[in-house]
Amino acid sequence: QVQLVESGGGLVQARGSLRLSCQASGRTFRNYNMGWFRQAPGKEREFVAAISWSGVGTYYADSVKGRFTISRDNAKNTLYLQMNSLKPEDTAVYYCAADLGPVSYSDYEYDYWGQGTQVTVSS
Repeated sequence: QVQLVESGGGLVQARGSLRLSCQASGRTFRNYNMGWFRQAPGKEREFVAAISWSGVGTYYADSVKGRFTISRDNAKNTLYLQMNSLKPEDTAVYYCAADLGPVSYSDYEYDYWGQGTQVTVSS
C-alpha cells in the first residue's frame, strides 16, 4: 500500500495563492494515478484535479480550471496542487488520493487517501 501525507494548507485572503503537497511513501509512487479532492463543511467530497502516473495527463473540475495546477515529481514521490486566485468558496479540507486504476473523477475509485489539510480563504 501507499501512505499519503498532505501539507501546505492554511489561511489565505481571497485572490491569494497556496501550494499543497502530498508526500507518498510505501509502494512505488509512479505506479499510481493521483487526485486531489476537497470537502467543505456540510457538503459532499468533490473532485478537484487528477494527474496520470506519467504526469502527461491532467484533469480539472470546471470550478478550478485556469486557477489550479496539479503536478507531480516522481523522483521525490510528491504530488502538488498550486492554487491561485483563491476564492472563499475554495475553503475546504483538501485530500490527496492514489488510484491503481485508470484516472478517475470519482472518489470511490481511489484506493488510498491522506488525512487532509485545511484550506481557508477569507473574503
